[in-house]
Amino acid sequence: MDAPKAPARPAPALPASASPTPASPAPAPPASGASRSALGELDLRVAGCGACARLVAWREEVARTKRAAFADWTYWGRPVPGFGPPDARLLIVGLAPAAHGGNRTGRMFTGDRSGDVLYQALYDVGLASQPTAVSVDDGLELYGVRITSPVHCAPPANRPTPGERDTCRPWLVQELRLLRPTLRAVVVLGAFGWQAALPAFAEAGWTVPRPRPAFAHGTRVPLPAPDLPREPGGRKDGLDGAEGPGGVEVFGCFHVSQRNTFTGRLTPAMLREVLSTAAGVAGLT
Repeated sequence: MDAPKAPARPAPALPASASPTPASPAPAPPASGASRSALGELDLRVAGCGACARLVAWREEVARTKRAAFADWTYWGRPVPGFGPPDARLLIVGLAPAAHGGNRTGRMFTGDRSGDVLYQALYDVGLASQPTAVSVDDGLELYGVRITSPVHCAPPANRPTPGERDTCRPWLVQELRLLRPTLRAVVVLGAFGWQAALPAFAEAGWTVPRPRPAFAHGTRVPLPAPDLPREPGGRKDGLDGAEGPGGVEVFGCFHVSQRNTFTGRLTPAMLREVLSTAAGVAGLT
């Protein structure tokens, strides 16, 4: 498929409160879920972050030099914010944007082969409006699902450092806090995302087992939130569903990288199974 020749999207104007480094923890989210304005504000702040010098230099260099196949594109070349509705019940946590995928298009898993696999699976299980994602204006909608990553900038060789992961963590913590009233299930793609996400869940208020569970495909870990009040009759396992904010269930899944999908380590059927199970827990199917 030929790449669109129009710019992926214009750079947003950052609000006056935007900070070049992760901000202090966000205030408690509204009872009914994250408001679009609150999550939109966070997304703009993420897009304006310049905290990691190595990542800033790399993402901007890629945006200048481009790939020959995308020479007519205006690359995004910034941190890539999360994508999906503010009242999502299911969250998908990846690794980091691809240099010529999200770093080009400005949307998570959009414009690369990993995204081709993920969005096809989401479409197959009824969580996306279409099976492809090529640009931010392609009409794609997610149903009850949001996609994010623990590192928002494209890293060299697709390998963020532990320091870059930790520097970016406050953004994920804030996003989790905003999603917390509606969030019921999380699919974490890959060991790096797993290692990054569990500390973020702990900071955002969920109870993470100690020792922390190891990553494996098919791992399923409930994270209760005992610090949140529950409605009478709320389930003891922390998954209160519609009765009020509670726990989440976290699922491990091999990453949708080309290495995994080309070798068959992760098949479309395996991915659909994890997504379907998580969607059921989230009350989306």
